[in-house]
Amino acid sequence: MPDTTDAPLTDLYDVIARRRDVRAEFTGEPVPEDVLGRVLGAAHSAPSVGHSQPWDFVLVREPATLDAFATHVATERDTFAASLPAERRGTFDRIKIEGIRESGLGVVVTHDPTRGGQHVLGRHAIADAGLYSVCLAIQNLWLAATAEGLGVGWVSFYREPFLRELVGAPEHVRPVAWLCVGTVERLQEVPDLERHGWRTRRPLEQAVHAERYPG
Repeated sequence: MPDTTDAPLTDLYDVIARRRDVRAEFTGEPVPEDVLGRVLGAAHSAPSVGHSQPWDFVLVREPATLDAFATHVATERDTFAASLPAERRGTFDRIKIEGIRESGLGVVVTHDPTRGGQHVLGRHAIADAGLYSVCLAIQNLWLAATAEGLGVGWVSFYREPFLRELVGAPEHVRPVAWLCVGTVERLQEVPDLERHGWRTRRPLEQAVHAERYPG
């Protein structure tokens, strides 16, 4: 039987279970271009309202840009930490929130609400349907990256105007996510926020309801 240890994972449920928000495990080795192409292709294959495909992917590799964003994120981390009660802050201080420099690649995923024109089929009653579509592209990217043995970390400690200017996006384009994407030593068995005691996973039975939202 051939050794398949390093083969990409193809079982969907296994990939979903293995997916992690990666922070500290990046090796810094560059992602092969063919692998990155497959991952971005999976993201670009996501469903979108009215087939508008309102996303774009800005690939950031320049060290100066990575440094600028990392510095901004560190400032926002400090702002959040200062708002926490002492006990909660002690827990938060143990959590690494980003791998911006370590990954060596940031994928900024944006939402252009003008994509598809004024009359986007399916968006007339739900203004945020395009934003939801972008989130589907992000999930496709994340699962594809996991299947390829890569790590992804979603950085959320930033101000949108700062990131918009950093990557040169127009005023109407919203930067939805900075994703650190890169090769990893391993993926953690338990998600970081559970391992560090920030929050435990909510059981499925608490999230499933029959017919109506619980009162």
